[in-house]
Amino acid sequence: MGVASQASAVSLNVGDDVEASLYGYARLNMSYDLNDNRAVSTRAGSFTPANQDIEGHFGADVQQSRVGIKVTHASGVMVNIEGDFRGSGNGAGSLRMRHAYGTYQGFLAGRTWSNYVSFVGNTPTLDFDSLAGTAGSQDRTEQIRYTTGPLSFSLEDPSSQSIIGGTGRTSAPALTARLQDSADALSYSAAALVSQVTSDDGTNDDSAMGYAVFGAAKMKLSDMISVQGALNYTDGASGYLWRSGSNYYGPSAYMDGNNIETIAGYGGSVGVSLSLGGGRSVNLGYGMTKLDLDNAFDAGAVTNADPETNQNVMLNYMWTPVKSVMMGVEYAYFDQETYGGTSSDANRLMFAAQYNF
Repeated sequence: MGVASQASAVSLNVGDDVEASLYGYARLNMSYDLNDNRAVSTRAGSFTPANQDIEGHFGADVQQSRVGIKVTHASGVMVNIEGDFRGSGNGAGSLRMRHAYGTYQGFLAGRTWSNYVSFVGNTPTLDFDSLAGTAGSQDRTEQIRYTTGPLSFSLEDPSSQSIIGGTGRTSAPALTARLQDSADALSYSAAALVSQVTSDDGTNDDSAMGYAVFGAAKMKLSDMISVQGALNYTDGASGYLWRSGSNYYGPSAYMDGNNIETIAGYGGSVGVSLSLGGGRSVNLGYGMTKLDLDNAFDAGAVTNADPETNQNVMLNYMWTPVKSVMMGVEYAYFDQETYGGTSSDANRLMFAAQYNF
């Protein structure tokens, strides 16, 4: 995610009142898993154990490659449509809609990054799914948003609302508020969210209010060094605790008889970036998430085999030899611990080459 933006764009001649540009990149990702095979599409690493007894797995794909178009009218209306090829499985993948939205005078409608997301505290990684515990859902969703200065508010299609032993029903939109600003060498962001989680099997129907908060910041210590990170807390909203549970999002609630009970969780990430000059940089980051499963275990909703804690470390070297080209190598360590205390870890290497237009 930290190197996902385009370096430039191709201008399109479409008329005096309209500015349009085509942008995107072609990207190759290669991974080698020293232990069990943790690679998913884009060769990103998964927390879910595969087969600990089989070691050494290589793979490559171009699924992270993307293309987008941005159109701005003289009236101030802006439209952005973007897709990539992160389909299911490995290989070429299939086209996936990332962004499709418009903006006008602070109002946004469509699909884009959740308002409950910030990249301020993210450490650049080659792994597309990045560190656990980064700020917010780190995903896109359909929404209506209003932004005024550093503040933004939204009504959104909620993120994952998994309920153990229940039948989930999306009963209301998520409400979010975010502050994001900077002062000298400090950039910062904070956000809050409320979201109703509902289980309805046609006979029994129960709901609970979930909420989430995060804070993220980046401090430039010098022209060469920056430190960044984020802290998160959720209760009944694990869909906004990035890389919790089995891999992406943990369960938000569980059923205790006919009653729905929320699951709390917390997480965070921290990293340091070093600019070496000449388009070269080194980045080191650590992330973790943990779910509070004690009550769910006592109620018999989870077992000792259910994932409780995820943590990963990523160390990379990135090089931009010319404006539109990035290459890099990365080492990553993944560890998942179950409620019963069983740990499954893995080491992996990754190479990426990205060509922007």
